[in-house]
Amino acid sequence: MISKSLEEYLKTMYVLKKKNGNIRVTDIANIMNCTKPSVNKAIYNLKDNGLLNYESYGTIELTESGENLAKKILETYDIVYVFLKEVLNLDKETAEKEAESIKLAITDETINKLAKYVHKVLDFNSLECEYDVNKEKCRTCARRTQLKK
Repeated sequence: MISKSLEEYLKTMYVLKKKNGNIRVTDIANIMNCTKPSVNKAIYNLKDNGLLNYESYGTIELTESGENLAKKILETYDIVYVFLKEVLNLDKETAEKEAESIKLAITDETINKLAKYVHKVLDFNSLECEYDVNKEKCRTCARRTQLKK
């Protein structure tokens, strides 16, 4: 288990990889508004946890475990965001800000229950596959496209 701070670094790295095709310390520092030494410390902590591969001044590569955890972090944000925006009718900016904060404090058990509730209320899908944020179930079902809207 890694800290919520390290989760944010991991998520940022995953997004950079998807967006740019590579992950650079400078880009991470700019996005997260922090120093390069802070990024380097996070990189080595994530490496020690088996979530990425990195050699000094080399490329930063997420391991399969790192990529899976980053996807889970983003999925958690999506579920909380949809609940705040669509169920509680918060405006987009407030929902984004609040989802980011709530995601850092919510447990897997709570997010799984929230996901089932959101999908039932918004009629995305039946979730008969027993949705679990840790198992990536439902990621290819129709509700996935709804979450991104």
